Amino acid sequence: MIPSYDPNDTEAGLKLLDDLTTNAEAIQEQVLRQILSQNSGTQYLRAFLDGESDKSQQSFKNKVPVVNYDDIKPFIQRIADGESSDIVSAQPITELLTSSGTSAGKPKLMPSTAEELDRKTFFYSMLVPVMNKYVSGLDEGKGMYLLFIKPEIKTPSGLMARPVLTSYYKSQHFRNRPFNKYNVYTSPDQTILCQDSKQSMYCQLLCGLVQRSHVLRVGAVFASAFLRAVKFLENHYKELCADIRTGTITSWITDSACRDSVLSILEGPNQELADEIESECGEKSWEGILRRLWPKAKYVEVIVTGSMAQYIPTLEFYSGGLPLVSTMYASSECYFGINLNPLCDPSDVSYTLLPNMAYFEFLPVDDKSHEEIHFASHSNAEDDDAIKEDLIVDLVNVEVGRYYEIVITTFTGLYRYRVGDILKVTGFYNKAPQFRFVERRNVVLSIDTDKTSEEDLLNAVTQAKLNHLQQPTSLLLTEYTSYADTSSIPGHYVLFWELKPRYNNDSPILDDKTMEKCCSEVEDRLDYVYRRCRNKDKSIGPLEIRVVSLGTFDLLMDFCVSQGSSVNQYKTPRCVKSGGALEILDSRVIGRFFSQRVPQWEPLGLDS
Repeated sequence: MIPSYDPNDTEAGLKLLDDLTTNAEAIQEQVLRQILSQNSGTQYLRAFLDGESDKSQQSFKNKVPVVNYDDIKPFIQRIADGESSDIVSAQPITELLTSSGTSAGKPKLMPSTAEELDRKTFFYSMLVPVMNKYVSGLDEGKGMYLLFIKPEIKTPSGLMARPVLTSYYKSQHFRNRPFNKYNVYTSPDQTILCQDSKQSMYCQLLCGLVQRSHVLRVGAVFASAFLRAVKFLENHYKELCADIRTGTITSWITDSACRDSVLSILEGPNQELADEIESECGEKSWEGILRRLWPKAKYVEVIVTGSMAQYIPTLEFYSGGLPLVSTMYASSECYFGINLNPLCDPSDVSYTLLPNMAYFEFLPVDDKSHEEIHFASHSNAEDDDAIKEDLIVDLVNVEVGRYYEIVITTFTGLYRYRVGDILKVTGFYNKAPQFRFVERRNVVLSIDTDKTSEEDLLNAVTQAKLNHLQQPTSLLLTEYTSYADTSSIPGHYVLFWELKPRYNNDSPILDDKTMEKCCSEVEDRLDYVYRRCRNKDKSIGPLEIRVVSLGTFDLLMDFCVSQGSSVNQYKTPRCVKSGGALEILDSRVIGRFFSQRVPQWEPLGLDS
């Protein structure tokens, strides 16, 4: 199920992609047969299936339940504690992959095998021909990709638990990867594999600046990580230029492997290059700084779908018109699909699922166009899920325009597992469906009967930003999160905003009326139930925006990392609940503003 081809052969890669998507249904059936044939003897599947004779697709669907993490956690924990892998997998579990830690409070552990690294390597190789189809000449330079690792945690069994990207970067598949002329990095492996994220960031940026004339693309995994790198560059460019000017490296870089690898790239003093970089970075405005520093760059590669979409305006400010490219959709549980139209507008990104990566099923989610109905708003979620399980559909039978939660069965021991991602079907490529990532299930704010999703909040914040911040104030909203404050009656939504002047790094000048209009605009854009609660029921108080000082969200990230999140996979939580996170945010508030009017609401249909 893992085809082999030469990633340097673009034509062969595109033909393979065409074959996979054309034969999606047959490949999916073959994937399930292989998984069941391989793992039918595991303790988990023996509880539901009757041995060798009970391996049909229909029997699997009728007898094996759809589960969430709480259902499978005991099985995975037993493996982490030292019991045999055959609890869930016939192949030895070689490591446990941790989630980012910001989606469910603390990291979840996902089983993985040696073979799965082969599957991920194949997945990455499929990205190359797609980019070559749309962008020429990528074999004539390098990519400045800022990649990071996080230290592993040893479980009682001796198995290491690590984030999925750390797993891949530390594997032999990455470290001993064959040369690919389309995928050469400016960062030496030693800088990527450095345990100290600050030293790693400094060294990777230094290498990227020294090789600026060879850089054809820049990026990181998530948009938030890339913008953090831009901010780091803004704070350290003088020191970086001093190193380039003298051909040495600053004394606080103590990792010897980093120092040696970077010094080999510096190759002595370069006064002219240092002056050029310092001149660009010393300009009053950093608008278009990416294109100015890396003039041959053809695009910025970062994930800007889902909650990362809120970074698009800031990325566009720094990028100077470079396309923002989201290439892939993946998680700790499984690598899913790739963007076959990488130069599309960020709002139009859809991912085509590769049918050989896992067995995919889809749980229908209520159409979000009906404002009163939302998957996460049902009072009895378990009953709701049981009803919807009867409506679960296969990969090739999803309907365009419908919303689904993805359910996966993997080669590594997850069976009919609910990942928690909500996707919308946007079309098909051959016989394989294409999906837009919408949100994480149940990531919501709630005070009363209201249920505000991550996507609804993003849309409301975006409209307030567009209508009230950009033109009259020239402020950039660089980060935000939210909190349901129930310390008073009625409770109310609190948004924490970090604002930055567009043309300098001074503290923002906050106009009361403008900020109050932002509060009201957000409320106007929230859904029917929220507005009913505010207008008619009076069960929710006026929305509040608390502006925090610059750097607050860096401290929030440091806190989350200290609690188990991965630096590489970190995504700013769009709703905070922990006392520690709230203390950080509240301690740095420089302005508080409330909505001064009640949002409009009219009865809809039979609602009264």
